[in-house]
Amino acid sequence: MSKALTKQELHNLAMNHVGKDLESRGFEFVAINSKLKKHPQFVCIDKNGEWFFVIVRAVLLPDNPNNYDVVWMETFKQHAFKKNAKVLYAGVGLGNPEGEDLPVYLNEEYLIEYNGIQVIETNLN
Repeated sequence: MSKALTKQELHNLAMNHVGKDLESRGFEFVAINSKLKKHPQFVCIDKNGEWFFVIVRAVLLPDNPNNYDVVWMETFKQHAFKKNAKVLYAGVGLGNPEGEDLPVYLNEEYLIEYNGIQVIETNLN
């Protein structure tokens, strides 16, 4: 019998995709936090020594992975600004290819919608 992935497992799957993308872009990981609702998930440094806080959000398709809570993001931007870090957002949509009403199962094929990393302007409003 197939085992449906938990919210934490879906989050970890999304983090794996984003982590590989960050790595391919040359980022060096300083810290990784995979716990749900603990932000940022990745603290990275680029080749110029700039700091980045990366937020990963996993959603079930058909929800749009590129949408995020704008009000919450303003609070997080303040935190990044104080730490002299830039904010990156990576939304990852995951789904079952057999139908959107079905869960994503462990060790089975899944759909992914990942449009890459978005730079979030840290200018405070």
